[in-house]
Amino acid sequence: MDMTNREYGAYVKAKAGRSPLWKDLIWAFLVGGLICAGGQGLRQFYMSRGMDADAAGGAVSITLIFLAALLTGLGTFDKLAKRAGAGTLVPITGFANAMVSPALEFKSEGLVTGVAAKMFTIAGPVLVFGISASVAYGLLLVLFGLN
Repeated sequence: MDMTNREYGAYVKAKAGRSPLWKDLIWAFLVGGLICAGGQGLRQFYMSRGMDADAAGGAVSITLIFLAALLTGLGTFDKLAKRAGAGTLVPITGFANAMVSPALEFKSEGLVTGVAAKMFTIAGPVLVFGISASVAYGLLLVLFGLN
């Protein structure tokens, strides 16, 4: 079937239903807010146990990564993400999900060629560009004496 881009666009528009934009926005806001509020609650909990602010921040990061990975493994995170959308993509939980999902999907291919190779399929470019950008920014700071 030959279709122009305009015809294809019209076809897709006719088939697709209207997106409940406000409902999606509210869900994303509430779930993202709950994740962030939970992180702040964890920080306060860790600080009440004697950790300083930096150590508590690290403990919160580790806890959120662990919980997101665990919920991904149990299949719960994806159900929540389907409903809450971008609200679950709070950077640290979304990144943990992006690491665990491909690893679980390809575990049948073996530990090395499945889990290890596919784990960085989504997260790998993020790591490469993030590390590259931080090196470039660091060099600029040193070269221009802004440190």
